[in-house]
Amino acid sequence: MLKQLSESIYYMVNDNERERPVLGLVCGEKYSLVIDAGNSVQHAREFLAEIQRLQVPPVRYVVLTHAHWDHFLGMNEYGDAIVIVNRLTEQRLNEWREYAFDDTALLEHVENKRISAHAMEVIQNEMPDRESLRVGMSGVVFEGTLQLDLGNKVCMLEQIRSTHTNDSTIVYVPEEKTLFLGDSPYSTTTSSLFHYKQQLLLHMIEDIQRYDAVHFLLGHESVCDGEEMDVFFGQLKACNQAVSSTSLDEAMKSFEREQGRAPVGDELFFLKALVNDRILTAD
Repeated sequence: MLKQLSESIYYMVNDNERERPVLGLVCGEKYSLVIDAGNSVQHAREFLAEIQRLQVPPVRYVVLTHAHWDHFLGMNEYGDAIVIVNRLTEQRLNEWREYAFDDTALLEHVENKRISAHAMEVIQNEMPDRESLRVGMSGVVFEGTLQLDLGNKVCMLEQIRSTHTNDSTIVYVPEEKTLFLGDSPYSTTTSSLFHYKQQLLLHMIEDIQRYDAVHFLLGHESVCDGEEMDVFFGQLKACNQAVSSTSLDEAMKSFEREQGRAPVGDELFFLKALVNDRILTAD
């Protein structure tokens, strides 16, 4: 079931157990735009069925926020809609276009660390019939920024610096002050270590905070308001300032000196992720 954020914006909530990210819908007077295609044929079809019930203008565009499988494997289900990606996302999709998705191929993807073992299980459960599945073609490839007019409704696309992946696209709807972030503010995993890329962290926050937004939709969080995002970024900044070595113990002590209290909750995760980044960059 779709949730309505405003008169022209809807979204399907994330389902993290099935690796389903948030899918967005922005409706203009002439066309509609979809943000992210879904993690499977089934995910996309369920989303399209919900859109059909709304009787909104036809889906003209599908924007992929980045080239991780859970955001693009449903892209073939959108008919004549134009798939839009940034150039780096297109490069990564071109790699995926060489691959199959049958059980043998999925095992190879796991062995080559293209996907996790859990991702393989999800794909097998979501799409039992994958023998002929191939990643479809993009219709528009952009660099930097792109503006779309859906008919009295403008959407602005920008490739931003990101701690999650270097091909992150965000979608901003200025009239609604709504920002679709995909997974751009999240950590990533390298060599089995989760980490926040310390070199990009402050740049990522800067790129996002340039937008005048009151609604933020994240790939696996659904909707956050401005206050929640300020808390999130504030915690990240405080943890970033406390990490200057590969020692988690030193980071914890530094955080406590600077903040006058011990880290709690998400801060513990952030500190560990930033220390892991130091470990990875030191190797």
